[in-house]
Amino acid sequence: MALLEGSNLRKTYRLSKRNTVEALKGVEISIEAGEMVAIMGPSGSGKSTLMHILGLLHTPDPNHGPAPELRLAGENVASLSDNARTRIRARRMGFVFQDFNLVPTLTALENVLLACEYAGIKGKVARDAAIEALGLVGLADRADHKPSELSGGEQQRVAIARALVNKPEIILADEPTGNLDSDRSTEVLALFRQFNREHGQTIVLVTHDSEVGEACDRVVKMRDGRIRDSGLRTGTPVMAVPAATAPATA
Repeated sequence: MALLEGSNLRKTYRLSKRNTVEALKGVEISIEAGEMVAIMGPSGSGKSTLMHILGLLHTPDPNHGPAPELRLAGENVASLSDNARTRIRARRMGFVFQDFNLVPTLTALENVLLACEYAGIKGKVARDAAIEALGLVGLADRADHKPSELSGGEQQRVAIARALVNKPEIILADEPTGNLDSDRSTEVLALFRQFNREHGQTIVLVTHDSEVGEACDRVVKMRDGRIRDSGLRTGTPVMAVPAATAPATA
């Protein structure tokens, strides 16, 4: 069953009165529930713009063709109000970005708690969920550390915990390994695969890294604002979860 389906997705950015960039040119895409999908393409191909639309961070343009549609579990969410999109993002989606987006003055636990607050979850329920999420990414013992006291890989794992804490249906990640070395990249990819397989979460990774694509079930290839190939991969190897990132035990 398709969890996310988009059709006629277009996006044009106006840089000046006479200069525009057509980032998406009528994209059609379907992502099944439980898939781990990589969206790949060169710089300027439109892959990040597509992720922002799939994640309800941006809205598709309604002009220059048939009306756009974006369906989440069958519901057309393309033209919802800002408040309605915010509620869906907070409760049903998790986001991970290349630059971590952690608040430097807050501890790892407090950064994860921000996502709970965003979704309206407070008190002991929120704290227990945040501690559990940090345990799942192997950072239960680093909960009181601020970002400056954590390595790049640890900061990205905090960001993943923040994305996971509300148990979203779908996690969208934009270049999640872009600032990491190869070993830390492997750890992060293994975590995504773990949550995909053990918890059935749908994962969408935007990347230019072929190794990230090889770790996924399917690669969607973009160029010049269009999808050029969305074929299924076969024989994807099972990724081992490094001991450092294995779920914490009680």
